[in-house]
Amino acid sequence: MATTEAVKAKTLLGECSAELAGTFILILFGCGVVAQVVAGGIGDHDSIAWAWGLGVTLGIYVAGRMTGAHLNPAVTIALAAFRGFSWKKVLPYSVAQFLGAFLAALVVRWNYTEALHKVDPGLTIKTQGVFSTLPGNGSMDLGVHLWGGFRDQIIGTAILMMVILAITDLRNTSPAANLAPFIVGLLVVGIGMAWGTNAGYAINPARDFGPRLASFFTGYGGAMKDQFGDVYFWVPIVAPIIGALVGAALYDLLVGRNLPIADEDEEPGRIPGGDPETETRAATA
Repeated sequence: MATTEAVKAKTLLGECSAELAGTFILILFGCGVVAQVVAGGIGDHDSIAWAWGLGVTLGIYVAGRMTGAHLNPAVTIALAAFRGFSWKKVLPYSVAQFLGAFLAALVVRWNYTEALHKVDPGLTIKTQGVFSTLPGNGSMDLGVHLWGGFRDQIIGTAILMMVILAITDLRNTSPAANLAPFIVGLLVVGIGMAWGTNAGYAINPARDFGPRLASFFTGYGGAMKDQFGDVYFWVPIVAPIIGALVGAALYDLLVGRNLPIADEDEEPGRIPGGDPETETRAATA
């Protein structure tokens, strides 16, 4: 007797749920490791960079089949501008990403309550970096202020987006579908190790504003400002969007437009069963 396999049609709600879940996993590892280092004294900058990269990798595996795992509003916007992703989905995806980051940060805040209050009873700038980024990582000694952080976030996110497109371009030397999330995770580790000083490599509006809002609602009254008293929350939102657009434009200008048309029988970068909107897999910290 012949059997038929029911195929579930993807819905926007299902896609947004996947984006929320993937971003939730990303932030659990990212903010979690910073809390462990800052509040618990376990680990260092390298462990932070590696955990953020692993968080990205695992978040992509969670959401990849459904959406390609953007996990980053800047990536979603760049894919809409340069890769034909539906503009109608940009806002729902972005809201889901912000919500996933917000909820994960609440879990981290709850779990590390005792340690955070022990090391920083006033919940000040001393531990604000557990949840959100600051110019010079909160230091007043480096001379990095708001506009230095703005510049840094444009550059860092441009690197992120340019290399993501290279990794996921089916016409390029893209890795197999199951390996691409790991490579993107290594990309984030590299950015953290090379570009983490000036602004904490947010490179993702959801990664920064979701946890920043969570910390604000749970006792960090100065969460929207930096250590100099400047209103800083908008920098890791606006600058990464600009950077992602710049990075995508540079990839197409310097590499993408010169690549041959992909052979439909040789597409190692495609997610099995994916549609054209999710063939380009992307994610960030």
